[in-house]
Amino acid sequence: MASQAGPLAGSFSLSNFAIATNLKKRLWFTAGALIVFRLLSFVPLPGIDPRMLSTLFNSTRGGVLDLFNMFSGGGLERMSLIALGLMPYITASIVMQLAASMSPQLAALKKEGASGHQKINQYTRYGTVILCAIQGYFVALGLENWGAGEGGSAVIDPGVLFRLTTVVSLVGGAMFLMWLGEQITSRGVGNGISLIIMAGIVAQMPTTILQALESGRAGSLSPVVFAALIAFVAGLILFICFMELAQRRVLIQYPKRQAIAQGVRTERSHLPLKVNAANVIPPIFASSLLLMPLTIVQFAGNRASGESAWGDFILSITSSLQHGSALYLALYAVGIFYFCFFYTFVVFNPEETADNLKRYGGFVPGIRPGKRTEEYLRYVLSRITVVGAAYLTLICIFPEVVTARLGIPFYLGGTSLLIVVNVTMDTVTQIRSHLLAHQYGDLIRNAKLKGRAGVGAA
Repeated sequence: MASQAGPLAGSFSLSNFAIATNLKKRLWFTAGALIVFRLLSFVPLPGIDPRMLSTLFNSTRGGVLDLFNMFSGGGLERMSLIALGLMPYITASIVMQLAASMSPQLAALKKEGASGHQKINQYTRYGTVILCAIQGYFVALGLENWGAGEGGSAVIDPGVLFRLTTVVSLVGGAMFLMWLGEQITSRGVGNGISLIIMAGIVAQMPTTILQALESGRAGSLSPVVFAALIAFVAGLILFICFMELAQRRVLIQYPKRQAIAQGVRTERSHLPLKVNAANVIPPIFASSLLLMPLTIVQFAGNRASGESAWGDFILSITSSLQHGSALYLALYAVGIFYFCFFYTFVVFNPEETADNLKRYGGFVPGIRPGKRTEEYLRYVLSRITVVGAAYLTLICIFPEVVTARLGIPFYLGGTSLLIVVNVTMDTVTQIRSHLLAHQYGDLIRNAKLKGRAGVGAA
């Protein structure tokens, strides 16, 4: 391997990183955008009593609002402008992808290329605004009635003006966050939406670690259990890295025509099929679909509790769907399995891949081109997706059970670790790609300068 490295052997050293000015600009832009995101999470909505809000939020810890708070980077706990986070945008994306798979018009838009994707993205933005407005209105109603039964309220001056201000502020904050993620993707390094979600999770981890240390100091968490928990998290990270790099390589052959005397020779390549082609999308989609109705139910339950049998029924639903409960874990696992298969076949279309192979003369050895190749690719992809879905379910469900049994906040759960590790690996890969492109650019420029110098000397 060392002999094959050639001029790129030191392509990822610190010296090459120092001279990659374009990459440094992208990294600085990404860091600045994430700082803006963190600062926005501390800008509260107008008309909120922060002390009363903190008291009420602490009284509901361990519920679905904690998950919402994690994805918003603590913005919900402080009821900031970005309290809704990116969940409305993710939910709108889910709806659009489901609609594109069922609507011939939207499917035709996807095949139009860049213009079609731009229209679909525009429809997604419209859906995001509608979802933000609906969620913002329910948040405003919930805030007005939150704690009213205990003789307090998180809102200083409830009324129509507060509701309107809250809806406008939350819609504006969520749309700015969506725009910020798109800017990171185009002008920074990595996927902007994923980086913002990861930044929110990472921002909550120091608090979780301190709480775990405090539990150990108080004696509720023994040193042996704490050490075992650290080893468990480390092993989980290694397992995630291993599974994210796992792939099934399908052998592809292309006929290469030589001179008449030499006949026809074949070239071999491989079509890599990742075991987890959907990455972190299934857990995010499943949690977001659970999150939106449960948040509305919890706010409605706070409003209606003690007033009627309907309020008690709503509160019973909310309590049965708490983290670690059997119903929540079952729905979460079903959602992960469904979205794993759905998103994998959206990203990798066996029919389109088989057509492209047939068009360029490629074929799978022993499989006829066309329909047979499509069936074979679909069969292989379905089998490895079962493994990928089981892996995602295990990663997301098992740590939830462990942390619930130990009484540790679920920020250290499998979903958060999966997102952090995946986004980190993807970002590092993009940084390496930028460094490699910069290295190749230097080699090409040096070759051109040497060629001109040789021509001039001649």
